[in-house]
Amino acid sequence: MTEKNRLSRKNFIKSCSATLGLIGIGLPDLLANPTTEKDEFYKGFDQAGKIEASSKIRGSWVRKGIAQTGDVELHRCQIVVGKEENSAVQQAALFLADDIFKITGHKPPVNSLKQSDRVSIILSTLGDTVPKGIKVAGLKNKREAFQIFTSGDSVWLAGADFRGTAFAAYTLSERIGIDPLYLWTGYEPLKNASLTLKKTDYFADSPTVKYRGFFHDDEDVLPRPFDKYGFPLRIGDVPLVWYQRFFETALRLRMNMVAPYVRVHRRYEVQKCASDWGLFFTSHHYDILLSNPFGIERFHLAERRGVTTSWDWFSNKENMIRYWRGGVEENKDVHAVWPVGLRGTDDHAYKFPKGTSEKEQAKVFKDAIDAQVKTVKDLVPSSEKPAFHFTLYTEMLEKYRKHPEDFKVPEDVILVWPDNNDGVMRDLPAEKDKWKHGVYYHLAYFGGPPTKQGTHVITPMRVAGQFKRIVDAGATEFMLVNVSELREHVMEARMIADICWDAKTFFDKPKPDVAYINWWIHEYFDANIADAIFNAYHDYYKLINGSEKTYFGAEQFELILQQLHQRLTKKTIKKLDQEKIEELTRRAKQYDLAFENISFILSKLKREQKQFFFEHVAFGLRVDQRPTEAALILLKAMAEPDDSKAWDLIAEAIVPLEKLELEISRAERPPFDKWYISTWIRTPVSPLNIHRSYTQLREFITTNGAKTPVKPKMTFGHNIEGAKLWSKFLEDAEQVKATY
Repeated sequence: MTEKNRLSRKNFIKSCSATLGLIGIGLPDLLANPTTEKDEFYKGFDQAGKIEASSKIRGSWVRKGIAQTGDVELHRCQIVVGKEENSAVQQAALFLADDIFKITGHKPPVNSLKQSDRVSIILSTLGDTVPKGIKVAGLKNKREAFQIFTSGDSVWLAGADFRGTAFAAYTLSERIGIDPLYLWTGYEPLKNASLTLKKTDYFADSPTVKYRGFFHDDEDVLPRPFDKYGFPLRIGDVPLVWYQRFFETALRLRMNMVAPYVRVHRRYEVQKCASDWGLFFTSHHYDILLSNPFGIERFHLAERRGVTTSWDWFSNKENMIRYWRGGVEENKDVHAVWPVGLRGTDDHAYKFPKGTSEKEQAKVFKDAIDAQVKTVKDLVPSSEKPAFHFTLYTEMLEKYRKHPEDFKVPEDVILVWPDNNDGVMRDLPAEKDKWKHGVYYHLAYFGGPPTKQGTHVITPMRVAGQFKRIVDAGATEFMLVNVSELREHVMEARMIADICWDAKTFFDKPKPDVAYINWWIHEYFDANIADAIFNAYHDYYKLINGSEKTYFGAEQFELILQQLHQRLTKKTIKKLDQEKIEELTRRAKQYDLAFENISFILSKLKREQKQFFFEHVAFGLRVDQRPTEAALILLKAMAEPDDSKAWDLIAEAIVPLEKLELEISRAERPPFDKWYISTWIRTPVSPLNIHRSYTQLREFITTNGAKTPVKPKMTFGHNIEGAKLWSKFLEDAEQVKATY
């Protein structure tokens, strides 16, 4: 790698705090810049008025009571999928069979031919053998459109293409009672041994957004094994079962694309699984042609592809092209949307020679993208029409804005416009041109003030407002949303999936954002207390109206505990920010009122609803509320002149933090064991670590206040040689598992 593109730690942190060399986040970094553009979320609530009834989707096609003419009894059905159907359809049939088993206790056989004496669910990609009533003309030449149609003793799931057929199966599953988010909500379907489907004729047209998917960025909880700090290894393996959970969720939400990796060790079985199930494999803005530049040294990829680690377009561009070509050769047999562009081998800008003008740089970008497009077209099967995306992230947007006329990339390259990492679009196309356009959006993010990994922060009001802009601008060819490890962001992720599938229906309401929250409450909780739940979400987004609010109490807790340390060790006591203390007090009162309502709600919900409401609303508030409560007790200790009595108050302050530890344990129900452990992102000294206040106070009490609670940030660096050793270990372990 040439010197000018080898990143120093100083320049690395300056260029992009979100990559592997990032030091463990410290509070000053996170508070350096305020989060931009706060929502008037609760204003939308105030204007919403009383909650209106909302139709549930889940289970809505199930007949309750006596079957009527045209209904179809499914409890002893078979599923028919022709051998010629795509693997995505075959997989959808398997999921559907499992879903019917969960409801009825009977698992339908999946057959390639219909047995005449059995009720049949027939998955059929548009062909000649469809019954009268299937809108062949309406499906023909459509993308991912489908129809669900009951005819006699059969249910036809007819797709315009194989993805349409698969999406018909996932839609049917939800309508007979399966929650598309069940892997995250924990919801089981209602048992119904005599499952009867109402007479149905449902048509779904092509989706609004062509390529739409989840980006599982900044994997810090799931990788295995653990490193020397006890953190999940940054470049470790995420178990296949977790990828399959991500993929299944995406498909049930009728998404068709996934970006599963950033830093972790890649395994071909993962993208092959995604592709076989019907998802396009893609990746982030610097993973050019899915070649994994991050692994050029760490994962020995340069060596294996017969190239050097030189990353210099001017002196060794053929070397770079051969490296990118390796990514295409490895992935040419999976369905893919290929990232193009020119960046460094980490998430930082490409380093041009000093004095290179903006126009000269634009030409280099164009030349590189042309070479990348040619490489793909030379290698992928001729039956495939490859798609490409060029994401205008970070520095690229400004370069494009300055010289759009010089970025004459091929017309089959989608221009992807980014948000500000906090759910507000930085820019969108001003007018129609010959290129297709898309967006890169964040619900999760790591790398500065808007970091949001463990709590959902982006409001439905923001999502609705920004996606209305996106749709109006015609940026509907591609949508990739960063959801990290997904769990905390399911509400807004489903909202985005709904918009991407049918934006017209979603926005054809006076207040689509409020309507969505209304529907969510009725779909996932209890309509009888809808007003109370609506108010709970109001309180949630009012108190957590920015990423920094998730650890506001913990920040003040640390500062007050530091004051107590200074007092007990006879050091100069630094004054607290009185405005922050006043805000702490106000927030404590707001939390008290919010939890009065939450306690009422929890007393009314069913067991599954209670757990999910706790995880999705109450727990996110507790993460800040418990340290806030403890901080106010420490304030009393600070005001108490008698040291003995002050220590009694210090001991009392651990009680709310112990309660939080129990609440964390409750939130870590299977399969989310160790979900809130310390990681390279959530280091023990990071405000993102929700155990931090508890561990700080325990140490403070144990050492009689002699040690400062303010610890230096943890630093990791690139550690390329260590990464290479780990990489070899992981690959050797795979071979051992295959033989032992």
